[in-house]
Amino acid sequence: MEKRSVKVAVLDLYDGFVNQGMRCIREILTEWGESNKLDLHTDEFNVRQRDELPDNSYDIYISSGGPGDPLQSRFEDWDIAWCRWLDGMIRWNANPDTTNKKYIFFICHSFQLASRYINAGIVCKRKSTSFGVFPVHMLESGKEEPVFDGLKDPFYAVDSRDFQVIQPNHQLLNEMGAEILCIEKSRPHVPYERAVMAIRFNEYMIGTQFHPEADAPGMSLYLQTEEKRKTVIENYGEDKLNSMLEHLEDEDKIKWTHSHILPNFLNLSIGLMQEVMA
Repeated sequence: MEKRSVKVAVLDLYDGFVNQGMRCIREILTEWGESNKLDLHTDEFNVRQRDELPDNSYDIYISSGGPGDPLQSRFEDWDIAWCRWLDGMIRWNANPDTTNKKYIFFICHSFQLASRYINAGIVCKRKSTSFGVFPVHMLESGKEEPVFDGLKDPFYAVDSRDFQVIQPNHQLLNEMGAEILCIEKSRPHVPYERAVMAIRFNEYMIGTQFHPEADAPGMSLYLQTEEKRKTVIENYGEDKLNSMLEHLEDEDKIKWTHSHILPNFLNLSIGLMQEVMA
């Protein structure tokens, strides 16, 4: 029996920095392809170092997280090219004559770039870095989102960012048929707005400001490096570090998020969601 062929483009926005994100994306794709008996072709594009971007021959696109300021880079060549690529994808999907629509997932930094480009809300610097394992709270639209199928409310996710999307442009989002899916944990003791943590931009594009690809082993190793241990203890205290490490061992926290969000997106993108949900 001939295997179904699927092409996936992974846009690497890490700018050469050592990271766990790309490894996790690769492993999720490999496992997904094997479990669904697919003839999976995956290509990676080094967006920031080599100005590489995919063409429109792929079925699925995943644009990664990455370091840096999503506001300051707007005049850099790679950022301009990435936005041009996104515009092309939006136009492709909006064309009623195209039947092979393109499915796109934006992770963290890419989510901020997409939100900035679409004007989904205010993209700004946080007062302090958000790093660790935190609860994410669903809105009603999130509870009905197929990509979030199987998640609890709240669910837990790895957060690692210096920037945020706040004050969503509700009128524009409503006009384009977009929906805010979830927001960050409530912090009643501080006078800061809760950031938008995920948006369904349209039928084909979705993004999260957290890292759904993050896995427990990689995050545990990362948290226990000398530099990161010191950073977390200085900013949050040793009890918080220990709490993060404990969360990583829970089957219903990071492991659950890792095994649901991106696999659900991939299944939805090629029409397997009905089988999974049945």
